[in-house]
Amino acid sequence: MTARLERLRWWHLDEVVALETELFPEQSWSARTFWSELGQLATRHYVVAVDGERVVGYAGLCDYPDEAWVQTMAVAPAARGSGLGARLLRALLDEAARRGQRTVSLEVRAGNARAQRLYERHGFSRTGVRRGYYQPSGEDAVLMTRRG
Repeated sequence: MTARLERLRWWHLDEVVALETELFPEQSWSARTFWSELGQLATRHYVVAVDGERVVGYAGLCDYPDEAWVQTMAVAPAARGSGLGARLLRALLDEAARRGQRTVSLEVRAGNARAQRLYERHGFSRTGVRRGYYQPSGEDAVLMTRRG
């Protein structure tokens, strides 16, 4: 896949929200949530993967004073297996390092073994579980942290 990564901008939001709703129908972020995230430039960094003119993935990072958090990450089903998830994650890790963050954490669905393997390949390890975190499904979230 030859998708290019670029900073998420307002004109990407319709496609991002559509992809978010497709992939996470019960817990999808609203356009309002994405707009709010985009408005926090000092502490947020979002990237989008564009193939041609189509959004095929996105990811976001929150920069807290003592650590960074992967806020969200998604790859369109047609783009899975292409290495795009790793590229998006590396973009977030590079940004965290640029901001001086040595610790990056995230939450991932307990049932999403594919994503957990991706994170482990990039130095994350399991540090806890949030029981019933994802609503309304009640699925647990696995906490993962990378210290560098």
